[in-house]
Amino acid sequence: MSARPNAATATVDTAAADSADPCCAAPLPVLGRDVTVPLVTGGEVTYAALDYAASAPALQRVWDDVAAYAPYYGSVHRGAGYLSQLSTDLFENSRATVAEFLDCRPGDQVVFTRSTTDSLNLLAATVPAGCQVFVFETEHHASLLPWRDARVTYLNAPRTPQQAVETLERALADRDPYGPALVCVTGASNVTGELWPVKELAAAAHAHGARIVLDAAQLAPHHPVSVRELDVDWVAFSGHKLYAPFGSGVLAGRADWLQDSEPYLAGGGASRKVARRADGGVDVEWHTTAARHEAGSPNVIGVYSIASACKALTEAGFDSLVAREQHLIDTVRAGLAEVPEVRVLSLFGDDAPRVGVISFVVEGWNSSHFAAALSAEYGIGVRDGLFCAHPLVRTLLGSDPQDPGECGAPEAAPGERSLNAIRVSFGAGTPDEHVERFVGAVKELVRDGAQWKYRTEDGRCVPDRG
Repeated sequence: MSARPNAATATVDTAAADSADPCCAAPLPVLGRDVTVPLVTGGEVTYAALDYAASAPALQRVWDDVAAYAPYYGSVHRGAGYLSQLSTDLFENSRATVAEFLDCRPGDQVVFTRSTTDSLNLLAATVPAGCQVFVFETEHHASLLPWRDARVTYLNAPRTPQQAVETLERALADRDPYGPALVCVTGASNVTGELWPVKELAAAAHAHGARIVLDAAQLAPHHPVSVRELDVDWVAFSGHKLYAPFGSGVLAGRADWLQDSEPYLAGGGASRKVARRADGGVDVEWHTTAARHEAGSPNVIGVYSIASACKALTEAGFDSLVAREQHLIDTVRAGLAEVPEVRVLSLFGDDAPRVGVISFVVEGWNSSHFAAALSAEYGIGVRDGLFCAHPLVRTLLGSDPQDPGECGAPEAAPGERSLNAIRVSFGAGTPDEHVERFVGAVKELVRDGAQWKYRTEDGRCVPDRG
């Protein structure tokens, strides 16, 4: 098959695009910004990473900081040597940096984990007996699923921010028995990008004697998060979405539930004192600080990378970052609006404020096929599927069928039609050319079709090179 001339860069003027809005700052330097990938139609193109909602590339600043520290790596909290002492100071200073980044209250604890999922599972292990958990069906599975030992009430998807608050207020008021309660809510949807009314939901929770944890995985990389101003009890986020993909996450907030529960993991680091008893057993005194839930050798490089990213975003200025991202959002939404076959998914409507996460479907296309063509023919990386938010995507798609296309659709649950969507996401490191190329590619694929044949292999849609 012959390549479409300049398919990957059609209608793109990089210099013009990057200066289209002079009030917006340049993108922050990220690793991989110069990586080229082969096109199935021939040639190579700079890779357009537009899957930030899954995992964002490392900031160059973060990589440089980690590389500078790496020769000085040492054990944390355990060694008398210089490198161990240096690493311990760096680890604890990183904790203070994260607390400042989140605007934590005096007495709040910052616990380092592996991810948002790990953070919320940790919190789930601390909820007191009889606690009832309230979660909207719109949540990512990391927020939807950890509450296995609690009584959970799943709330239907609201269609306005006000409806979200009213739905929560009714559910909390009607709970029986009227005991301890916890609300788990996202700050920004990983499917639609829409911002949730976190401060209002926190006020509703507290008015009804409940606590609230904020899943900030999609919010913290795009907007400032203030624990104090939002008045949430805890916040969780992941380093790999905050331009620090080195295997660490954060749970920050009130200390009492954390101190009153058994350690998340039992082992060294979580224990202050272990002594044998006369009967042959052991007595353990556990830490009451964040170390209580940080057993084992900590991921000091992952923790330091998060702190570095927090500093980099703060120094860049969220006002500037938000303004530039809004420019990218407007570019993508305006471009998709020009394609009648495209339907953008939304809970709160077109005018709802959002971060750089947009999901859509294309009439006549299976989403897996469309995403595969974007990658193979344009060098654009997006996500297709249900985005670890199956109930929400199914609610947004309703019963709309997906055209099987050449690749078919993902395997459906018993008795259900197969549904999936396409998600494009971007952030502080995204150049204008990437979103311009994406918009141009969507228009060309819808108008002209794919230039290559595709087939299903191991559940994924891939170019047929046979």
